[in-house]
Amino acid sequence: MSDLSDRTTIVVGASRGLGHGIATAFAEAGAPVVAVSRTAAVFPEPATGSGSLVSEVADAGDATVAARLFEQYDPTVVVLVAGASPYMRPLQEHTWETFSVNWETDVRIAFHWLREILLEPMRPGGRVIVVSSGAALAGSPLSGGYAGAKATQRFITDYARGEAQRADLDLTFTAVLPRFAPETRVGHSAVRAYAARAGQPLDQFLRQAGPLLTPQIAGAALVDLAETKPADVANAYVLNGAGLQKLP
Repeated sequence: MSDLSDRTTIVVGASRGLGHGIATAFAEAGAPVVAVSRTAAVFPEPATGSGSLVSEVADAGDATVAARLFEQYDPTVVVLVAGASPYMRPLQEHTWETFSVNWETDVRIAFHWLREILLEPMRPGGRVIVVSSGAALAGSPLSGGYAGAKATQRFITDYARGEAQRADLDLTFTAVLPRFAPETRVGHSAVRAYAARAGQPLDQFLRQAGPLLTPQIAGAALVDLAETKPADVANAYVLNGAGLQKLP
């Protein structure tokens, strides 16, 4: 049984999808969870009765929000999941505004929060998990700048790790790259678009996609990651329905 009762956890992007599953899992592991989202979210009572969930309605892309929440909650774990749903269309059908939406949202959020974690700085022993995407490895030709934005999230997580080491901050940074999660809004639109592009029925496409990720699997995997000894934490992982796999 996990026991994170002494580890206040901020989950950014907790209102739906993977973020909702992650926030729920940390609360069920006993953590006091601060669930940050632009809209209010409803969560079940933790099954164990030991954790707690506090909802903070805020725009995580606002540069002042991270500083305010750090001062208020003093977290030991931060999980950054928030991002925009990309527009699913081929390159020539994008405008610059639709192409760049994940740069202006996902990358902006990661930048502001990683910067604040280093400046504050976060308390020694802190854990930071940035949820990127498997598209950062394989590309995503129907989602504009999404894959590049997600790759940049992974890069700046590495940059933050290096700066923390230079400053001897005793912080652990890692990036997690989820594969298809068809139960989420982003995953649902992606699998439908790519199945249509391949000329396949949706169920056939999903069978070929390998073990499929769910919010519950993601939550359990990230709780395990938060409990892993810092020396054993990889710089990055792929996450699918079979769990976490270290990237070189």
